[in-house]
Amino acid sequence: MTDKNIVVLGGTGKTGRRVVNGLRERGAKVRAASRSGEVRFDWDNMDTWEPALAGAEAAYIVDMQDKPGASDAEGLIRDLSKQAVYLGVRRLVLLQARVTEDVGGKSLIAGERAVQESGAEWTVLRPNWFAQNFSEGVLLDGIVAGELSLPAGSGREPFVDVEDIAAVATAALLDDGHAGQVYELSGPRALSLEEAVDEIARATGRSLRYVPVSHQDYVAELVSFGVSEDYAVFVADLVAQIRDNKNATPTDTVERVLGRAPRDFSAFVRDVAPTGVWNG
Repeated sequence: MTDKNIVVLGGTGKTGRRVVNGLRERGAKVRAASRSGEVRFDWDNMDTWEPALAGAEAAYIVDMQDKPGASDAEGLIRDLSKQAVYLGVRRLVLLQARVTEDVGGKSLIAGERAVQESGAEWTVLRPNWFAQNFSEGVLLDGIVAGELSLPAGSGREPFVDVEDIAAVATAALLDDGHAGQVYELSGPRALSLEEAVDEIARATGRSLRYVPVSHQDYVAELVSFGVSEDYAVFVADLVAQIRDNKNATPTDTVERVLGRAPRDFSAFVRDVAPTGVWNG
């Protein structure tokens, strides 16, 4: 499908912009669609859907389950998928999460059934926590401050590099053989938060530490910063997946799909440290 038109929803996000780059490197015609992208797309404004999808033959979908407030992810993805198929989209790749139970009252795989029943070819991606959460996401502020406080205990997580997620998504969008697959994506080894922070400390030469806190104290801290209580509970429940080792076992999916090992967390740290993003 390298000569086909592909739309990447969430095209300016952590995974989306890398998917756009990967597709363009392979010669595909790509539209990056988001609220601030070259093509406007907003989950909360259905008038933006058709212009974003029109003319595309494949689409990469990232839902908005991780935003504050209630959201009917399955309903929105079902409506979007129906419209996409009506407009001629033949292949859908959906990013969800490697979390099969509700967190904070939300299902992070709520949209899967909608895509699977859309009538299009579909592939679902379920990644572990992103390595890039330390460098451009929710964990960055704690690293910069020198102390990362989370209710993750001594649990372990095989952090996955977003570059690997994007490479798998690119393959699923362009190549045959991925239809009907649910891909659980992880890094090659599981680390505790303490181990991950220690690796960043060694690479930066800074004094950094991970401080495990209780679930309740973490929720209270977020609320004190102005976060709504329901969203604070959602974030704490998500972190608790690490504490409880829910997805601590690495998968071989990246290697099976790409024919190479997934990028190790140490390689991610070595590449990011010289950028100065972790400097306090």
